[in-house]
Amino acid sequence: MLGAPSGHPPDIFDAENQTLLAARAAHAACPSSAQEACGQALGDLILAYERLLRETRRLVRRSDRAELEMNQMNTRLQDLAAELEHRANHDPLTGVLNRAAVIELVNQHFGREDLALIVLDIDHFKRINDSFGHPMGDRVIQGIVACLQTVVPTTAHIGRVGGEEFTVVLPRHGGAASERVAQDLRHAIEAYAFDLPDGSSVTASFGVCWGPAGSDFDSAYGLADEALYVAKRGGRNQVRLATNTLPSAEHVV
Repeated sequence: MLGAPSGHPPDIFDAENQTLLAARAAHAACPSSAQEACGQALGDLILAYERLLRETRRLVRRSDRAELEMNQMNTRLQDLAAELEHRANHDPLTGVLNRAAVIELVNQHFGREDLALIVLDIDHFKRINDSFGHPMGDRVIQGIVACLQTVVPTTAHIGRVGGEEFTVVLPRHGGAASERVAQDLRHAIEAYAFDLPDGSSVTASFGVCWGPAGSDFDSAYGLADEALYVAKRGGRNQVRLATNTLPSAEHVV
């Protein structure tokens, strides 16, 4: 029996084609005395078999097209699911984590390790919006994120938790190390060219808190936020470390 020609994919109906060839050979070899009886019956059978093969091939082609379309649809659905998940967890203006995602992330980290939380707020941001309009305010927010992204360690996570308020999550960072990161961020923002119409600079105030494993977002954020407002009341454009500490897991009743 001959196989498929070299370089061509095998025909899934090869066995059926061989049977059809054998039937045609038998039909051609029918003796003249039996031509009218068995020849007619065999000829009808060949025609029916050919129609069946053509219909089966058509159904297979339709099935292949349907499978391809389903695969393409599944790929598109996966892309849409990933896009929706990204939108649910990220701030649309800056692309960093949103508040809900930051809370979940911090609590997950606290479930297994200590971390530091930096909270920062743009100084006099209302003046920027009121004086130059919200589009300029949006560009300032995007510039702040650009500063954060160039300075924070690779293990850090950046989030926008309010209009002009941001957090930096620093897993396995102590108070002194996280305070140094916050100072680097403050200097980066102070030196950044925001190109405000009046030529003024933009600064931010920072509050820093460290918490051991077993803590939670609300407690850590509360202490960092208190430190932030100490920095605001102290004249802004400065970093303050939380004076209170969070209890470790073994001390939580």
